[in-house]
Amino acid sequence: QSPGAVEEILDRENKRMTDSLASKVTRLKSDSDFTSVTGLLTGSVKRFSTMARSGRDNRKLLCGMAMGLIVAFFILSYFLSRART
Repeated sequence: QSPGAVEEILDRENKRMTDSLASKVTRLKSDSDFTSVTGLLTGSVKRFSTMARSGRDNRKLLCGMAMGLIVAFFILSYFLSRART
C-alpha cells in the first residue's frame, strides 16, 4: 500500500475515534446534570418531610405553602392559556 493510502486510513480511524469520544463526553455530562438534579430533589424532599413531621406551627406554614403553590399553579395556567389564544 502507498503511504498516502495508509495515511488516509489512519485519518479516517482517528476521526471515528474522535467522534466516539465526543459522544461519550456528552453522555457523561448529561449523566452528571441528572445526578445533580436528583440530589437537589432528594434534599428538598428531606427538608419537606422534616418540616411536615415537626410541630403545629410548621403544619400551618406547610398548609399555607401548599395553598400558595396551588393558587400559583392555577394563575400560571390561566395566563398560559390566554397567551396561546
